[in-house]
Amino acid sequence: MSTPIIQNLEKLLDGPRDGALLRYALGNEWLKAGEPRQAAACFRAAVDRDPGYSAAWKLLGKSLAEAGDPAAALDAYRQGIAVATDKGDVQAAKEMGVFVRRLEKQLAGPG
Repeated sequence: MSTPIIQNLEKLLDGPRDGALLRYALGNEWLKAGEPRQAAACFRAAVDRDPGYSAAWKLLGKSLAEAGDPAAALDAYRQGIAVATDKGDVQAAKEMGVFVRRLEKQLAGPG
């Protein structure tokens, strides 16, 4: 479900202010609105525009996990860890590492 904030952000798409930050903000709003698939598309667009945007990789992983695609979420988190590590963003890399371990346990199942 779209919100006024989402509608305002979408008006800026494909304009002079369109970029990774706008796509990230829009993805964040879609995630808050309970639309992880829409959010994932925005975060994917953010990392396409700025592959070094570790926060976008983290929320891409989160949105993919919430959308029911744990394998894609793992891939996003792993790419995000590599990006964050290269940038020296230790905290983001640690957080994504925790999410990777949780997803790996979930995918492994009981046992």
